[in-house]
Amino acid sequence: MDRADLPPPLLDATFDQLRTLTVVYETGSALRAARVLEREQSSVQKQLDTLNRMFQRMCGEQLVLRAGRGKDFLFTPTGEAVVELSRRTLADWTRGVHAARRRLGRRLTVGTTELMLPFLAGARERIAEALAGMGVQLHVVHIRTRDLARTLEANEVDVVCGSMVVPAGGTEHRERYDVVERYRSRLALLTNLAPVHLPDAPVDGEQLAKLPLALPTDGLITEFTAHWYGPGYRERLTIAADISDLTYGFSLLISGLVAGCMLVTEGIAHAAATGSLATAAGLRRVPLGDGFTPDLELLTGAFALRGERSRIPPGHPLALLWEAFEAEVEAHTPGVLALEGRDERSAAV
Repeated sequence: MDRADLPPPLLDATFDQLRTLTVVYETGSALRAARVLEREQSSVQKQLDTLNRMFQRMCGEQLVLRAGRGKDFLFTPTGEAVVELSRRTLADWTRGVHAARRRLGRRLTVGTTELMLPFLAGARERIAEALAGMGVQLHVVHIRTRDLARTLEANEVDVVCGSMVVPAGGTEHRERYDVVERYRSRLALLTNLAPVHLPDAPVDGEQLAKLPLALPTDGLITEFTAHWYGPGYRERLTIAADISDLTYGFSLLISGLVAGCMLVTEGIAHAAATGSLATAAGLRRVPLGDGFTPDLELLTGAFALRGERSRIPPGHPLALLWEAFEAEVEAHTPGVLALEGRDERSAAV
């Protein structure tokens, strides 16, 4: 087809309209899409009406139909096809724009969890002068650990500094990611229960299921429990309290409002038991046994999609950042980091 001879209505379609269409498809209604897009429902509906008129003219069928008050929109076969085309178009453009940005290297975008800020700061300090000399800006984006994979796969950032749950000692994650590994950590318990009720001996999977737990509703700790006890882990465990972050969990146990335990990384448990983590002072550390299946660890470091690093030429600002990450790891003893619990306080949630 002659690319200059496109249907006139198609030339009027915008990326914003296509994005709105995909969000409406994913959420089911103009109201919910408006909340996601942070705009008025009338604005979303106006875009849908415009797209409906466009495709009625071009294809003889609208994209979206109302199904009745309070019901999700219905998408016609043409609407389904256009949503799929829209997703691919927007994804292709996003990848292309990020590829052009990376090639020029004028701005580095790094996603990081709160716990990894000191690691990123240390790496940046190593190359700050070089970046300034090259006129490169380092842009930092806060992410939650649960969004690590999605953020990378959406090409929203160049690198993510964060954590993921992996098989103990395994390297399978390297099939999907380029990684500079900072350290690995297993889990332990913090508790306000007296030793007579919970001795210092390692706890196995059957014992853990019977202990009253202050447990996050999502995040890394729930990845461990879901792997150990299956998708219905919440029915198999004894959950005394749902928590949104570790600090709240510590406060619950210290106050005595909940008598029980919390699953945390070994580093946090060690820091609490030695008094170097003030928010958990007074809680006792109890180890987990070796019988949990599968055997899992928390891997912390810098991540990119596999192959991204090899495509960067030497001397590129992003190559300098990767080298700075490696230098930062070499300058600190991973075992000391894990045992001291530095930077781990928000790793579990």
